[in-house]
Amino acid sequence: MGNAHVVRDYYGTLGVAPDAGPDEIKRAYRRLARELHPDVNPDAAAQERFREVSAAYEVLSDPEKRRIVDLGGDPLGNGGGGGGGAGDPFSQFGFGDIMDAFFGGQGGVRGRGPRSRVQPGADALIRMQLTLEECASGVTRDLTVDTAVLCGECTGSGCAPGSAPTMCDICNGRGEVQSVQRSFLGQVVTSRPCPTCRGFGEVIPEPCRQCGGDGRVRSRRTVGVRIPAGVADGMRVRLAGQGEVGSGGGPAGDLYVEVEEEPHELFTRDGADLHCTVQLPMTAAALGTTLPLPTLEGTEELHLEPGTQGGTVRSCAARACPGCAPPGASTATAT
Repeated sequence: MGNAHVVRDYYGTLGVAPDAGPDEIKRAYRRLARELHPDVNPDAAAQERFREVSAAYEVLSDPEKRRIVDLGGDPLGNGGGGGGGAGDPFSQFGFGDIMDAFFGGQGGVRGRGPRSRVQPGADALIRMQLTLEECASGVTRDLTVDTAVLCGECTGSGCAPGSAPTMCDICNGRGEVQSVQRSFLGQVVTSRPCPTCRGFGEVIPEPCRQCGGDGRVRSRRTVGVRIPAGVADGMRVRLAGQGEVGSGGGPAGDLYVEVEEEPHELFTRDGADLHCTVQLPMTAAALGTTLPLPTLEGTEELHLEPGTQGGTVRSCAARACPGCAPPGASTATAT
């Protein structure tokens, strides 16, 4: 004997009465889809429940299939899993596409509109090598940078002289085009940037010969930068508005100057302190002595007590790094 087929309760699956209208059925499905869709609820049991709910909505939203159910039959009784085929009926649609189809504006799509051709420019980074003395006292320098500047011929519009942008005739100025995909829900409409105008909603029929329609060109220019006293290796100085000009003549980004401190022949640096090593004769260390100790502000005297041992660290009270806070000091290690 063949197995008896059990008719599924599609109304019970959606939680609606047999006399429910199309709007009530759609509201019930919306509520369950928001709760059970795999993009929202990855639980295996929820995914199985979502397939059942989707199949029930497919049947009850189709007048012919619903008539079969009301007559005691099962339109999916021959193994159909929903959506006119096996598998997840929403396999090709994301949760956002489904919600757009229910809640979106015209055609189920929330239009974003054309994007502006004027875009902000990118920040730029340049590294500057400084000596220890320059880091301590500060320095002003002129830097040569290669960057994007405003096109002098079109002043950022991207159009050849005497011409102007025109509305894109593919998207009619919307900046996006729509595509329609069929599902058991009906037609699901999605949108993407227009490939002709790249989402701007307008095209430039006669691009500027100098910038090719971008509104900016590459150029080498000189920028003055003042490095304050007391900077350290890796610190950055920000020059607002000195970076790249944006496409379409958009506002320029910032230019960051990163300090690279060169090694010093005598001193090593520890924050605001400078360290150096001096060699003494054994007799000078045993009897004590006074040595001239160089600093960044001149020479100071370093007094060593009698009996000073190798490796002893002594500090000179002079301010070694004038721009640093708190005040630094030169220290000498006897060897």
